Amino acid sequence: MFRRTFWFTTGVAAGVWATTKVNRKLRQLTPESLAATAANKALETGHRIRDRAVGFALDVRDNMAQREEELGEALGINADPALPAPRRLAAIENRSNPKYIEDSRISKYVDPTTHSYDRNEDH
Repeated sequence: MFRRTFWFTTGVAAGVWATTKVNRKLRQLTPESLAATAANKALETGHRIRDRAVGFALDVRDNMAQREEELGEALGINADPALPAPRRLAAIENRSNPKYIEDSRISKYVDPTTHSYDRNEDH
């Protein structure tokens, strides 16, 4: 009698354990769960890639500064040079303004307005 009760209890426990495992696995394989898992893994991968990229960029910046310092010492250009005199730009024509038409021979000013600039006309 004791033997039958032991094996019955063991069978029930094994069945409950197997059912729990199967149900847990089925819940993991639902489309919503798979999508959430994929999204979490994508986020983790993105964070890892970003961290590596930032680390790489910082390493490149540090090594670039170090190499510039080495080259400056080798070429002797790290001494404090005198500042150059300020340059004065001629403000005669603003060639980036669309009012000017660029021609290889002639540069003409085109006035797109048809009204005068007399302020007294408006009153």
